[in-house]
Amino acid sequence: MSPMATKHFSINELKCKCGCDRMEIPPAFLDKLEDLRVALDRPMIITSGYRCPKHNAEVSETGDVGPHTVGAVDIAISGADAHKLLQLAFMIGFTGVGIKQKGPFAARFIHLDDMPPTTHPRPRVWTY
Repeated sequence: MSPMATKHFSINELKCKCGCDRMEIPPAFLDKLEDLRVALDRPMIITSGYRCPKHNAEVSETGDVGPHTVGAVDIAISGADAHKLLQLAFMIGFTGVGIKQKGPFAARFIHLDDMPPTTHPRPRVWTY
């Protein structure tokens, strides 16, 4: 079993998917993520966690910087569970929320981050 980043999330599921094995998510963000998981009271599938700058440049319009390079997750979720997650995410203090709820259910997700307004316009909600 992979070492745990929090009680409910392993380092393996949060690390960069490029193969570099880096996982540089700040402890304060991990605490919020764990609080969200406990409040939601159901497993959360992380489809994207930390991204090293090189990988982020390959997969994101933000280039080699952006929320995933400093602390963000994409969570596979839809329907009533997505509605509940959004309510809880705002209460817990996530300030960046991206919503993709169109198309096949397997491709639907919610992005969460808590970037400071000094580096990214926050609070902010957007759609994909």
